[in-house]
Amino acid sequence: MDVIDDRPLALVTLLLVAAGHLGFQLTVSLVVYPALGEVGDEAWPVAHERHSRRIAPLVGALYVPLVLVLAWTAATEPQAAGTWLALVGGALSVVSTAAIAAPLHGRLATVPAGERTELLGDLGRVDLIRTVGAVVCLLGAVLLLA
Repeated sequence: MDVIDDRPLALVTLLLVAAGHLGFQLTVSLVVYPALGEVGDEAWPVAHERHSRRIAPLVGALYVPLVLVLAWTAATEPQAAGTWLALVGGALSVVSTAAIAAPLHGRLATVPAGERTELLGDLGRVDLIRTVGAVVCLLGAVLLLA
């Protein structure tokens, strides 16, 4: 019985998912968060609630496949440096989202206007970490296919 080699499929899938993740992350960094930062005090609660409701399904739609394809890549190409680069970058994005960005959004939903600027600054800094993670993940995927 022949064993199917799914290595090429795993690596191409990782490249596509990592590229999609970076595109999403750059959109959040360059478009979504700056727009949120311009929302006035009276419109803030509704704007932030809409943002949270709309972005949550996208985060799930990107992060679940990202985690799955990283695991698949680790199983099919465990010795490659690109695998570990992709894993580190992907983990940086996923963990910083779950551990820092999501709780910050929870606090932003109820914070008084005077404290929002500081929390948005914190969110911007963690967003930079997530973006770096997405870049590193994509670099690992590219290295695997080089």
